[in-house]
Amino acid sequence: MSRTLIRCIRQYSQLQPDRFNALISQGLIEPIEAAESRLQPLGNLTYACKDNIVTKNSDTTDTAASHALYNYKSPFEATVVKLLAQAGATCIGKANLDEFGMGSANRNSYFGPVRNPFAPGTVPGGSSGGSGAAVAIPKDDGDVSGGGGGGGSGSAICDFALGTDTGGSVRLPGAYCNVFGFKPTYGRVSRWGVIAYAQTLDTVGVLARDVNTVRKVFDVLDLHDAKDPTSLPDDVRHTIEMEMETTTQRGKREKLVIGVPLQFIIKGLTPQVRQVWEDVLNRFVEMGHEIKTVSIASICKSLPAYYTLATSEAASNLARFDGTRYGYTARTPNANDHPMELIFENRTKSLGDEVQKRIILGNYTLSSDSAAYYMKANQVREKLTRELSSFFRNEHPLLKDGDSKQSDEKLCDLLIAPTAMSAPPTVEEYESSDKENILSGYINDVFTVPASLAGLPTISVPFNGVGIQLMGQFGDDRFVLDAAEMIKN
Repeated sequence: MSRTLIRCIRQYSQLQPDRFNALISQGLIEPIEAAESRLQPLGNLTYACKDNIVTKNSDTTDTAASHALYNYKSPFEATVVKLLAQAGATCIGKANLDEFGMGSANRNSYFGPVRNPFAPGTVPGGSSGGSGAAVAIPKDDGDVSGGGGGGGSGSAICDFALGTDTGGSVRLPGAYCNVFGFKPTYGRVSRWGVIAYAQTLDTVGVLARDVNTVRKVFDVLDLHDAKDPTSLPDDVRHTIEMEMETTTQRGKREKLVIGVPLQFIIKGLTPQVRQVWEDVLNRFVEMGHEIKTVSIASICKSLPAYYTLATSEAASNLARFDGTRYGYTARTPNANDHPMELIFENRTKSLGDEVQKRIILGNYTLSSDSAAYYMKANQVREKLTRELSSFFRNEHPLLKDGDSKQSDEKLCDLLIAPTAMSAPPTVEEYESSDKENILSGYINDVFTVPASLAGLPTISVPFNGVGIQLMGQFGDDRFVLDAAEMIKN
């Protein structure tokens, strides 16, 4: 048995899932050719895999944190899981999440809420709250006594975690759990084997305590996958790399121009977040980079457009979970049962309140009387994508929009914004706010949704207990990671 696998088994034996409820199931998924795994790119690393990414392993589940799939085990394995195994990484278990990825606090799981190891008593963010918590969980109970924790290398039960980001579901847990949360460009990482929520938005992301680990994992996952129709083909990837190389050779990134969208300077920001945002901007200025404000009007319409599109796709994708072939069944059917009545009973009893709410919203949007809303949301998305791209110095590799750029004095290398309006709220604060206004949980996505709609690479960087988000041009993932390295604490 290899030293790496021995270390993984020891690490696995020390897990305390009941304390933070970060993991739904535990079970080692060993690397391919485990004896030589230490020689592989990720040979010394362990990870937690969000439970809506399927794993072909008898000890782990594929539930998406839903009663509808509480006993489901996939007959195949997600591409990202295979790639990580080939690179020598060891999966220690499946991470908890908001049911089917629907939520921003990890309070919607059939298996119970996740608790935040970084700031006890607060929510860990969602929907990848279990992934964020798994990376931040200290081995030593004493490390979490004060609201710190998450700490340095080797302090948590795993080195990184996989999450999925639809509208901020990797970045928000990154911010709340005080770790890095990276959402790659849409299409760079395969979605094959991801239980879909909204397929035009879902992106597999990485959470870790340092940028270097995020970068190494991304390098392994950044491959075209013929099984995934949304995976970027090799010629587009080549175009992206050539553009990055040309920009670097021209010296355009020795002094960066970082844009602050005016639409993100809103009243809801807490004083703490405002101050940390200002501190990060000052750090960039001290390093010799330039800060400028930009006005991106389409951002104002991104939140309603996002929830129109996401709920519509969710209603379509979740129609398959009817309990007639696999998953939860309310009762044993008999010859006299009407199929629709049985399906209604199965779905009513197995799907949580938030999931049912979004399915109803989605079906309403897709109905004949409301189809115009869906078309309008797509138009807003296209306008936002083009407007965002027009402010980046690099050309969009798919839009080829070099002729529609802003004037030189408005062009930027990066955009910067907070990840959330505040530091992680307490459970009581979150639940009270949600009772007062059912939309409060959605409004917090205002900073993360625009990059999701446009498919841009984005990372939440932990800085003094607050998440600061960096956004780059489509395909400029490695540059975004390099910029995150500049401002880390």
